[in-house]
Amino acid sequence: MDSEISQNNRKRSDEAVDGGIRSSIQRKSDSLLTKYFTGSSMDYKQIFAIIIPIFVDSAFIVLMAIMNTAMVSSSGVAAVSAVSMVDSINMFLVNLFVAIATGGTVIVAQYKGRGNGEMVAKSASQAISSVAIVSVVIAALIIVFHASTLNALFGNADADVLHHAKIFLIGSCISYPFIAIYQAVTGVLRGVAETKACLVLSLILNVSYFLLNVILIKMFDMGVIGLSISLILARVLGMVVSMIYLFKYNQTIRIKLRDTFLIHWSILKKILYIGIPFAMEQMFFNGGKLLTQTFIVHLGTLAITVNAISNSLTMLFQIGGTALSVAIVTVVGQCMGRRDIEDARKFIKSFIGLSTIFFVIITVILLLMFPMLVKLYAPPKEIVPSIFALILLIAIAQPIVWSFSFIMPSALRAAGDSKFTSIASLLSMWLFRIILGYILGITLGFGLMGVWVAMVAEWGVRGIIFAWRFRGDKWYRHKLI
Repeated sequence: MDSEISQNNRKRSDEAVDGGIRSSIQRKSDSLLTKYFTGSSMDYKQIFAIIIPIFVDSAFIVLMAIMNTAMVSSSGVAAVSAVSMVDSINMFLVNLFVAIATGGTVIVAQYKGRGNGEMVAKSASQAISSVAIVSVVIAALIIVFHASTLNALFGNADADVLHHAKIFLIGSCISYPFIAIYQAVTGVLRGVAETKACLVLSLILNVSYFLLNVILIKMFDMGVIGLSISLILARVLGMVVSMIYLFKYNQTIRIKLRDTFLIHWSILKKILYIGIPFAMEQMFFNGGKLLTQTFIVHLGTLAITVNAISNSLTMLFQIGGTALSVAIVTVVGQCMGRRDIEDARKFIKSFIGLSTIFFVIITVILLLMFPMLVKLYAPPKEIVPSIFALILLIAIAQPIVWSFSFIMPSALRAAGDSKFTSIASLLSMWLFRIILGYILGITLGFGLMGVWVAMVAEWGVRGIIFAWRFRGDKWYRHKLI
């Protein structure tokens, strides 16, 4: 009996110690999160309620992209190269839609911070209608001129690669209006911090895309044609579901479908004030990437494949940073709606620090997993060392420079400082990534490594410029609402 009592006492004592340790950890973590992520306008629970769904969404999108690229690789090197080339065009054009949608996100977030529900609804309707119009026009133009577009950009590619590229480009263009409207809807939802809804909508779109690819590419062996059909069907579904949620079930933004057909010029000007400079930035920024892609085409099909696989894997490293660059638009936008500059400054610094931590953790994990990850693409053995060399380069560089180069401009843009961020991005892109990339990669013969070194250098220059801007006061003196 005494032994049993003694054992029970020791058990209760151990449980008390464990409970004390857990309480101590909880207090320390609460104290740390409060210090860096709580201000007068938001607390850390609200901020992480915004960040976590976006992080999960970003991770899921990247994983699906990797799996889809891996599936296409089963159709051969030419198919992978073709999809990579067209994706550079897709990124160029889809980012135009995202840019205008971001203008809507900023205006919606600021009106939400101000507590003006009526203007939140009007801003949301204008964002959706403007993005829809732009996407239809662009899709029609690219479909008409698809052959001349590919020949102008990638005319030196092999005939087999160009054949696959034409198929995928037309399929992508058909899907543009659907993904544009989806992006506009999720953009305005992020503006009012409904990131959980955005996560669910993203899961629906990306899971359907993945499953359709499994059926059409793996089961029916339809290759690039199957990929194109999957892309169109998944984006149609994503658009339909997002609009049903917004118009029928959403309680924060109260708008009806007919509201999107009305033009409110005063609101549209505010959206375009943010959206147009960002769209121009995206045009020239991704245009620069397209030009870089033409350098790589000269290096041959294997070099295109190395670049495609390396880019795909790089997205894994950027999951945390990308999520924070999206979330910070909502956070800073709402702070600026309340004109709380101190909170905006504090949260921007905290997001930069958190992004760096994410990069370090993810980098260590993924470098250890590299042999397993690269096998997903079934690349020729001779290109695996080249892929690893590029991955190692960005693994070293990203924790140091990426956050300042990408999260900082998102924050400045959310405060209305869109012109400066766009001009700085364009100048750094063309002076470093393009000109230096050509010199290192082609003129001096360093190939892909030279092109990627120039890209990293451009990140560093951009980061220095935006950090300097953030230290001053001009970035928050814009008044959008």
